[in-house]
Amino acid sequence: MNTWVQQNPDIRALRVAAADLNGVARGKRMPVSAADKAVEGAVRFPLSVLNLDIWGEDIEDSPLVMESGDRDGVLHATERGFLPVPWLETPTAMLPVWMFHEDGEPFAGDPRHALANVQKRFQAKGLTPVVAVELEFFLIDDRGAELRIPPSPRSGKRRVAGEILSMRALDQFDAFFTELYDACAAMDIPADTAISESGLGQFELNLVHQGDALKAADDAWLFKMLVKGLARKHGFAASFMAKPYPDYAGSGLHMHFSVLDGDGNNVFDDGTDAGSELLQNAVAGCLSAMAGSMLIFAPHANSYDRLVPGAHAPTGIAWAYENRTAAIRIPSGPPQARRIEHRLAGGDVNPYLMVAAVLGAALNGIEDRARPPAPITGNAYEQDLPQVPATWEDAMTAFETSPDIARIFAPDLIRNLLLTKRQEAREMATLSPAEQVEIYLDTV
Repeated sequence: MNTWVQQNPDIRALRVAAADLNGVARGKRMPVSAADKAVEGAVRFPLSVLNLDIWGEDIEDSPLVMESGDRDGVLHATERGFLPVPWLETPTAMLPVWMFHEDGEPFAGDPRHALANVQKRFQAKGLTPVVAVELEFFLIDDRGAELRIPPSPRSGKRRVAGEILSMRALDQFDAFFTELYDACAAMDIPADTAISESGLGQFELNLVHQGDALKAADDAWLFKMLVKGLARKHGFAASFMAKPYPDYAGSGLHMHFSVLDGDGNNVFDDGTDAGSELLQNAVAGCLSAMAGSMLIFAPHANSYDRLVPGAHAPTGIAWAYENRTAAIRIPSGPPQARRIEHRLAGGDVNPYLMVAAVLGAALNGIEDRARPPAPITGNAYEQDLPQVPATWEDAMTAFETSPDIARIFAPDLIRNLLLTKRQEAREMATLSPAEQVEIYLDTV
């Protein structure tokens, strides 16, 4: 039996799970006796399982279903190995997996493979991206007809207000956050600083930077599962949906990254506050791919409710130094820590696709020695800037036709994601806003 499982004799059940294109965990429950089988790649499920819509339904016109006979893929364990599942009452271990073909070739429709391919492009140039993410989410009481902030476990009261960096708000949910930090440690998720944000019951938690982009995306994917699971254990919901409350800011997933050379030097650092030419090349690549990447950064109908001027979510395609109104911000600090913050994505993204889109775009710019426009100063919302796609439909068109996207993602993944989103759009158009919130609240 697998060593980790042997060392944890209280484990009574196993899960194997992979991320589909929406970032939803798809997998199986297995008995503990199947641990070796899971690790050795004997677990299978159809390739089409990683290409389901947000309801978990087959994509009607996907070539992965009827046309191909709904063929199986082979699931291999990722580098994480078995992890505890702290949100379940039954002691359970989860094995994160990714999808391969029978002959051992990676399945191009697996979002984790999409990021692995981008990482290999960096490695071929002797470069290593260093990635950290900041995840915003809401704690929500969803027991009634309308969403509300949960009552404080300490006072029983609800405070209906945005509470930016409020210690009181953190203290109200201290038991939840204490268990969350303990669970992150058990799952090897590098949780760092938590703050209260500007929405009702909204919080942000930063994950420590990683010199392995796959590990950083794994951390974000697992963290989202963990937060949602633990919240239910504490009697309320947690959601990464982009915009649960129309009158308050939505949730983003900001990504910070730098790039190291073979000697471990930050190639964005030239000893100045401005940063190196390679930093500007990477910025130019990110700006060029921004419109085409919008379907990844804003993947759902609700995502576009977040992207309104003045609501702490960028809408213009621009970059700036130390300016949070811009889509790309170069934070201040010592030159050796020079990095790029990409601020466009919502909390509802698939972390693998989001990290792949940002890093792939940056590498495009580095390869092309692209030059960005001048950085802006002042309020980006008040300037005449090119805008990101403002609707789901426009984002699909931009994604389908973008030459930048074609350099980052495999044709099969581009096709699969478009089929998925067009099917979802047809169904979402028949639902009320409340019905849309119902599906997104727990799913993304």
